[in-house]
Amino acid sequence: MLIRFGHEITVTCERPTPLVCLVAPHHERLADLALPEMITTNPPVPIHSYFDLFGNLCRRFVAPAGSITFSSDCTLRDSGQLDPYAPDAAEVPISDLPDDTLVYLMGSRYCETDRLSQIAWDTFGATPPGWARVQAICDFVNRRIKFNYMEASSTRTAWDGYHEGKGVCRDFAHLAIALTRAMNIPARYVNGYLGDIGVAPTGPGDFAAWMEVFLGGRWWTFDPRNNVRRIGRIVVARGRDAADVPLVNSFGPHVLTGFRVWTDEVG
Repeated sequence: MLIRFGHEITVTCERPTPLVCLVAPHHERLADLALPEMITTNPPVPIHSYFDLFGNLCRRFVAPAGSITFSSDCTLRDSGQLDPYAPDAAEVPISDLPDDTLVYLMGSRYCETDRLSQIAWDTFGATPPGWARVQAICDFVNRRIKFNYMEASSTRTAWDGYHEGKGVCRDFAHLAIALTRAMNIPARYVNGYLGDIGVAPTGPGDFAAWMEVFLGGRWWTFDPRNNVRRIGRIVVARGRDAADVPLVNSFGPHVLTGFRVWTDEVG
């Protein structure tokens, strides 16, 4: 199947302001592109690209005073299959974990494993280890947090989400990641495109957040917000939590004045 995806984002700055944006498809999907990515800014400005410590493609430019719109449009080939499912995937002992997964066991800005550790073991210590345990965590988070766009907060942590019981997809991901790490299972934060392919429409397009968990020697997708397998995920960036992969990071004040995201199956 083919998926057309992209974004159009407008910000307004009082003065020239450097920006770093993480909105490009992850380099692992470059071979799947059916059409090259079309990147534009209005007004035109020079763009410099680089890869960060997590292997994410970052684009940096200086936004002029006033408004600037940056956009991308792309078409990608996708298998059309649901997220992989492996109920027999087992936990890997810490001593046997690859070195590069260990960072995803540690606490981070939005995922306070120290504060949630006792809650995690009290709640999930008796669940079967492996895939079933991670799914139990997703089920718990899906029930614990009520989704509401109007309750979005850039400072809400996993601990806050646990107690407040409200938030958006990043809050679901942060709480699930913190609980999973507290059970000694590596978990990392993912943002990307996820359209309504194969499900009932849910409203205007947006970027989405979910998590990947290391079981049985590889990473697997889990989505505590939707808590069902989905079609057509397109990874943009991975990190310890949302602090590592902001869609737009500005080095100065800015106001978001336009935001449109699309992820649609095409013939």
